[in-house]
Amino acid sequence: MSAAPAAASRPLLARTFAALSGRNYRLWFGGQSVSLVGTWMQSIAQSWLVYELTGSAAVLGTVVAVQTLPTLLLGPYAGVWVDRVDRRRLMVGLQTMMGLQAAALAALTLTGTVALWHVYVLAAVLGLNKAFENPARQAFVQELVGRDDLRNAVSLNSVLVNAARAVGPAVAGAVIVAGGTGICFALNAVSFVAVVASLLRLDVSALTPTEPARRGPGQLREGFAHVRGNPELLVPLVMMALVGCLAYEFPVVLPVVASQTFGGDAGTYGWLTGAMGVGAVAGGLVVAGRGRTGVPALVRSALLFALVLALAAAAPSLWVALVAMALVGMASVAFMAGGNSTLQLASAPHMRGRVMALWSVAFLGSTPVGGPVAGWVSEHLGGRGGLALGAAACLAAAAIGWPAARRAARAERAAAAAS
Repeated sequence: MSAAPAAASRPLLARTFAALSGRNYRLWFGGQSVSLVGTWMQSIAQSWLVYELTGSAAVLGTVVAVQTLPTLLLGPYAGVWVDRVDRRRLMVGLQTMMGLQAAALAALTLTGTVALWHVYVLAAVLGLNKAFENPARQAFVQELVGRDDLRNAVSLNSVLVNAARAVGPAVAGAVIVAGGTGICFALNAVSFVAVVASLLRLDVSALTPTEPARRGPGQLREGFAHVRGNPELLVPLVMMALVGCLAYEFPVVLPVVASQTFGGDAGTYGWLTGAMGVGAVAGGLVVAGRGRTGVPALVRSALLFALVLALAAAAPSLWVALVAMALVGMASVAFMAGGNSTLQLASAPHMRGRVMALWSVAFLGSTPVGGPVAGWVSEHLGGRGGLALGAAACLAAAAIGWPAARRAARAERAAAAAS
């Protein structure tokens, strides 16, 4: 019996949490669960700090752009590097550096000496680390669980990220109101201890690492050629570049929705982001147990994402907006997990670091363009305009993927008829 039918024959609950049967993945999952709550707390606190310092959504967009610019500039080269080195050791070093960055931002804020230029510099430092950490972390998942449980592990990772998105912003909102943004930064710095400890405790003998690529000329061009020659890689990357550029700019758009559209404060911002996280957890569990990979599934997810973003943009009250943002979370995690799994399964093992670096460029590296655009739209058309911009981007991405999805569907029907 093949692996796919064997997996499909397992009970739904077992399929949903299959990757957690391995000790290494459980350790990784536990460490990430602590660290990601801190990461979301810092994201909320940084956005609110910049908005307090300037009152400008456009400036907020430029800070987000500075943080993601290293991924845009260095992402492809970072993928080459990730394919050459031990990914676990690389992540230990990078996670440690990110913890120190959070500690520096905490010290500046708690002492009352923080200025906007400090935020810009530390955002750039964090972005430089993330340019290398993102592809390393994405490619490391298959080393933890193997190919058979990869899609499930990617989906559970998405659940974890979005569970943290539900908890982190809600906690951040309460902490900011009670003690200020500096406490959020300090808690995030401490949270990195958990993920570094989990990486150090892994059973290295149980990992399934890919043979590191040898240094040589043309490896960056080789990665681009690998993507260009495979529609299952190229189409999801193009779709994510568009959606990541304009639809995932929630740190820029939601502060405006909270403060201007609904007249709220940091707590309102936390509730909106937390509602999206709750929806994403529910959607991620569905994807983990029943989700599919491939371009057709990705096009369907993009269409759903566009629909619920349009609903959120038109929400007449905060309560309706919270429900709509929960649906946004469900659709966003389906799109994200589907695209990530499709790329990892379709890429050659020795190219996975480079492919996932391009995924990071498409998702995060597009923010230097999308962040300022979303900030300008939100400043001039309000938070509703920023959400509507994301809906339009998702529709355009679905249109781009539609021809490839039809070809894939025809090929699947032909294969089924021939068997």
